[in-house]
Amino acid sequence: MLLPAALYFALCCFGIAVIFATVRLWLGPSAQDRILALDTLYINGLLIILTLGMELGSLLYFDIALLIALFGFVGSAALAKFLLRGELIEP
Repeated sequence: MLLPAALYFALCCFGIAVIFATVRLWLGPSAQDRILALDTLYINGLLIILTLGMELGSLLYFDIALLIALFGFVGSAALAKFLLRGELIEP
């Protein structure tokens, strides 16, 4: 009884966080703000998928969340390197 209510509350909170991060992504004054908003979006998406996996009892959601975490980290590192040096591939 308590676990489904907690999962529903967590999904609502993650949904609100996605809305706020999307607003920051669109209105962010600098590129750094937009990259942080994108990181927040993928982390909140990952948490939504994990919460749905707990609610539905399927292990497939955990594998999907692992892939999202991997690609999100690589993308964040690439964007940070691009902002720092202006290029991704060093000569």
